[in-house]
Amino acid sequence: MNIQRLYSTWFCLLFITVSITSCVPLSSALPPESDSTGSLQLPDNLQSGRVERVIDGDTVDVSMNGETMRVRLIGINTPEAVDPRRPVQCYGREASAMAKRLLDGQSVSLEADATQDDQDRFGRLLRYIWLTDGRMANYELIVRGFAYESTYDDPYVYQSEFRQAEREAREAQRGLWSTDTCGGQRDLPNEQLTVSVPATDGDCDPAYPDVCIPSPPPALDCADIIFRRFTVLPPDPHEFDGNGDGIGCES
Repeated sequence: MNIQRLYSTWFCLLFITVSITSCVPLSSALPPESDSTGSLQLPDNLQSGRVERVIDGDTVDVSMNGETMRVRLIGINTPEAVDPRRPVQCYGREASAMAKRLLDGQSVSLEADATQDDQDRFGRLLRYIWLTDGRMANYELIVRGFAYESTYDDPYVYQSEFRQAEREAREAQRGLWSTDTCGGQRDLPNEQLTVSVPATDGDCDPAYPDVCIPSPPPALDCADIIFRRFTVLPPDPHEFDGNGDGIGCES
């Protein structure tokens, strides 16, 4: 390992260590993953698919039977991060990063809800998304403090469970409920909170020789990392170099 790469790796590990006490990491004050889905039980006869892209905290693209469909998660709403008509809201980027961590590239099962429309007015499928380990992504995002419970018109099947999950997150001040972040306020502007992504020696992608950034999955955006204006080599798996000039995350 050359001196430059050794320094980059050391700096990344130092940042991750410091972030435990100075930042709000994704795992802050969370229940054990094996217990966090509570009483929810994986139903039968679900539609299988693979998450091809995470749009934001509550919307993903899923490939099913050779076709890619946009899916809106039922019963949740995350702070805005990508709507060109609205500013990025507090914890919007963090919610998107958590959705990527949970879902990006994952095999999933989709559950429809007979109490809800099949699609919303934008043509997105309305679904619950189950992970292969039996957890439901909708619930996980709420109980971990990355999403609000949201009821649109008619109550949905898991409404009581989702509302209880929100109460738990709020009482524990997780994620967007923390007084160090948004305090539960929905319309605060984004505060450029730092999302720490673990990386260890040997897990640094060679496409970014100046810094230590792990290879996907999950796919990362510039908002997910602390580095700016670093060298990018092909194939740029995280697509940090949008204009192809060899420099990543220039702003």
